[in-house]
Amino acid sequence: MTRLTLRLDFANGSQIGPGKIRLLEAIADTGSIAAAGRSMGMSYRRAWLLVDQINRAFTQPAVTGQTGGSGGGGTALTDWGRELVALYRQVETESRTANTASLARMEAMLDPNAKAAGEA
Repeated sequence: MTRLTLRLDFANGSQIGPGKIRLLEAIADTGSIAAAGRSMGMSYRRAWLLVDQINRAFTQPAVTGQTGGSGGGGTALTDWGRELVALYRQVETESRTANTASLARMEAMLDPNAKAAGEA
């Protein structure tokens, strides 16, 4: 089945797509940039840089640090960050729904014997 993947390129030059959204979701699940990055096979530095890009792109931060306590500190999505993820997923769903017929038509046009680029 054909998969529709969206990357949004904003007027201010910022971008957000499936990777950054998955990172935000992983942060929400794990409470940690480091753990979220590891779950996606990326270094802490790479994950932190992506979070920084997201936080700088918008008028409000999507991710915030939490001060430590007996369980230590962590990271969490802000209410606005959760809304950003929900809006992206909504755009993704609506785009998939709106383009179902065209995607099915293109899929029907594929050569079943063709190999993807890089395959031997």
